[in-house]
Amino acid sequence: MAIIGFSFTKMQAEKRSPVHGQININNNVAVTDLQDANLSMAQSKKGLKLLFAFTSTFEPDLGSLQLDGEVILLEDTKVAEELLSNWQKSKSLPPELMPIVLNAILERCNIQALIMARDIGLPAPIPLPKVNMQNMPAAKPAEKKAAPEQKAEKPKKAKK
Repeated sequence: MAIIGFSFTKMQAEKRSPVHGQININNNVAVTDLQDANLSMAQSKKGLKLLFAFTSTFEPDLGSLQLDGEVILLEDTKVAEELLSNWQKSKSLPPELMPIVLNAILERCNIQALIMARDIGLPAPIPLPKVNMQNMPAAKPAEKKAAPEQKAEKPKKAKK
């Protein structure tokens, strides 16, 4: 399975009230549909279009972010047909495929959600690294290291 395409189809950001106090942020991603992508490919390969919805909600009722989109997958024809058939029956993907697809979606959506939240004045929807100077050791002045001593090798006598 190869991911050959990714695009957003909807981006929505809403800030309903000023940010203050304790904030809970809930992120969720869901696969909403799996369809034939109708790509012109060789007989041995088939394209699938996976639709998704990513949401971030900022509680208590501060705002929300919504990103909808599609991921285009390329798979062997037989496997693609099985995936489509199973999706129609159970609306689920095989466990071995889910981490690959969800990680690709989260990689793009988390970055876009971070930008959108910044632009409308909401906190970052994912934890960002922070520097804590209190736990850092005090910086010492640079010490000048002496050059290592070099031993001169005695020339070896050639044996006759």
